Amino acid sequence: MSRNIPADNIKVKRAYEPPSPQDGERILVDRLWPRGISKDDAKLELWMKEISPSNELRKWYNHDASRQDEFRRRYAEELKAHQDLVEDLRERARKGPVTLVYSAKDETLNNAIVLRDLLLDR
Repeated sequence: MSRNIPADNIKVKRAYEPPSPQDGERILVDRLWPRGISKDDAKLELWMKEISPSNELRKWYNHDASRQDEFRRRYAEELKAHQDLVEDLRERARKGPVTLVYSAKDETLNNAIVLRDLLLDR
């Protein structure tokens, strides 16, 4: 089996967007549950709190665009302690579509985007 993951097998989506069949396996990658979303409405297969940025890193970053590069570096460093979870996500994405679900308002500056890029070795 190929070790490469097709880029379109890993999607990112806000928790506030409705689930769709194209999402495949929906995995919440935030430390905190999205406000106002019920477990039934979220339609998640898994909640991987441990793979999200630490509270300290999340608060430091605060979705500040000027900190994006440093956030990526620090988050990648944190993920080294969770290689089992990273590899689990990669394996799931090799088998079929996976959607990394997040709750941040910013659709371009968030941990799910960074995680997707790291999973795809970008």
